[in-house]
Amino acid sequence: MIILQAQQVGRSFDGITLFAGVNLEVQTNSRIGLVGPNGIGKTSLLKILAGEVAPDEGQVTTTKGMRLGYLAQDSGLDSSRTIFAEMLTVFEPLMALEQRMHDLEAQIASPDLDDDTMAQVMKQYDQVQHDFAEQNGYGYQAEIRTVLHGFQFDEATYEMPISNLSGGERSRLALAKLLLEKPDLLILDEPTNHLDITTLDWLEGYLRGYDGAILTVSHDQYFLDHVVNEIYEITQHHAEHYKTNYSGYLKEKAERSAQLWKAYERQQAEIDKLQTFVDKNIVRASTTKQAQSRRKQLEKMDRIERPINDNQSVHFQFTPEKSSGNEVLQVRDATVGYEADEPMAGPINFQVNKYDRIAIIGQNGVGKSTLLKSILDQIPFLTGSARFGANVSTGYYDQDQTQLHNNKTVISEIWDDHPTTPEKDIRSILAAFLFDADDVQKSVHSLSGGQKARLELVKLAMNHDNFLILDEPTNHLDINSKEVLEHALADFDGTILFVSHDRYFINELATQIISIQPDGSTTYLGNWDYYQEKLAEQTAEAEAAQAPAEAEAAPKAATAYQASKADQRQQRKLEREIESLEAKMSDLEEAVTKVEQDMTAPDVLTDYVKMQELQTKLDNLHQELSETETEWEQTSLDLEELTNK
Repeated sequence: MIILQAQQVGRSFDGITLFAGVNLEVQTNSRIGLVGPNGIGKTSLLKILAGEVAPDEGQVTTTKGMRLGYLAQDSGLDSSRTIFAEMLTVFEPLMALEQRMHDLEAQIASPDLDDDTMAQVMKQYDQVQHDFAEQNGYGYQAEIRTVLHGFQFDEATYEMPISNLSGGERSRLALAKLLLEKPDLLILDEPTNHLDITTLDWLEGYLRGYDGAILTVSHDQYFLDHVVNEIYEITQHHAEHYKTNYSGYLKEKAERSAQLWKAYERQQAEIDKLQTFVDKNIVRASTTKQAQSRRKQLEKMDRIERPINDNQSVHFQFTPEKSSGNEVLQVRDATVGYEADEPMAGPINFQVNKYDRIAIIGQNGVGKSTLLKSILDQIPFLTGSARFGANVSTGYYDQDQTQLHNNKTVISEIWDDHPTTPEKDIRSILAAFLFDADDVQKSVHSLSGGQKARLELVKLAMNHDNFLILDEPTNHLDINSKEVLEHALADFDGTILFVSHDRYFINELATQIISIQPDGSTTYLGNWDYYQEKLAEQTAEAEAAQAPAEAEAAPKAATAYQASKADQRQQRKLEREIESLEAKMSDLEEAVTKVEQDMTAPDVLTDYVKMQELQTKLDNLHQELSETETEWEQTSLDLEELTNK
């Protein structure tokens, strides 16, 4: 059932259209992600959908009685209560019901009630008790504890005044309270801000099981991949709908773009052919009628607009000036922190070799950024050491952006470091990072967080170092800029050591992961998915070790036998599906060839209606072929995974 619908919604600002013609539907259990370039107005659209502001065009309708919860970006909980007391306010109606139940219990215990009154009180009590139990009255405090624990608030924090918390902690509490309220539709603007990896994992699991609809904007591609199954891409002109997660959206968007370009180019060739005939034959008496006919055909043609790319993005690369030796960095028995009696983590041991791309992960406050600064000799190790190899030149990206000078202009920030570089070259490099002619004269102090991040990347790219040490490089970047950074670092002919909580970024880039804990470090030789697999294996091994081997032997054998039989049945099923899909692809390819041949027939080339019918048929065949190929590919992967067990 549709619970929210946007029809032709538009928004303008100072006469400039942010977006227009947005059509969007939210079903009862939808999981929707909104994406689009920075500045397109995604936050504005969320506010319109949440009823915070009215649209300039179009309308938003909701079903009667639908409960909507909206979390604005970086919004924090403002309250004079303690943490647990504030969460209890969500359940005030239930607590009132609980009090009513206790009042009735007190009446029942009274010796002064006559039989008729007792019967009435018992009837009321039975109903109140039933309602209380049905609304999770006996479990709501445990539910509060579960959600607070998921957001890294343990029992020791429950009596802390919210007014004493940091901005990030208040933001986490605002989301926690909203989840406890359980609205029919959650509208979340950047809910992953201020969350570490452990909390992100918990939140994703919670939202996947959420009994309601979710509509979210997020720069976290991994979050979008694991929470949503629909994507609406917002452009200036409309909203494009994709029934898939973020990775699927990227693939399908590329396919749609390629198909649109093919259709456009095919139509342009047809237009050129018709126009050439008209130009050559319109003045000839013998062919004037044919030329006029083709001219009318041109006039009536429903022309495809030239495809455009709405997404302006950064484009750059990192190029080392010289090559390092094979051994880039050794960290041995290192302990990091600021006080010897309160170390953050240690001992930490790892080695970085040439061309490695190593991610450092760990909970907030464990000392990841401190480790990088200690490696760079900005903060001394409490114990241990770091040693660089031969010919290593180090470039550092500081998430706090302390390497920028607030009193300088954008252009002087770069030019002062490279005074011999011509101004036009400096401006060209800044333009590649989306700084236009007006931006380069702005003070660094006036820049947004995203602009400062891009400016720091400019400085990093221009130094041509062979070892990049990066502290949360994707902070403040939109999705497009993050993906450009991923590609630039993947193509970098050097070595990378980086701290990040961005799991998609880690998954795309890392060849190793160093997990930092208070008692030391662990190395995993793979990306984020590999790290997750290893954690799952370790958990399974730990659980298996707890049970007596004798008690497990017989059930395991039976389970293995049943699993083997099930695998064999599944394998046969997948093999039949693959054969069927391959036959279907062959038939579709023949049909495509046949339609393309029909489109070259002389009578079709002169008949616009027939050409459009064939074009529609061809587009449908291509779409069906693409979907079948995708299904075949996934089924083949499923079969391969099954046979490799």
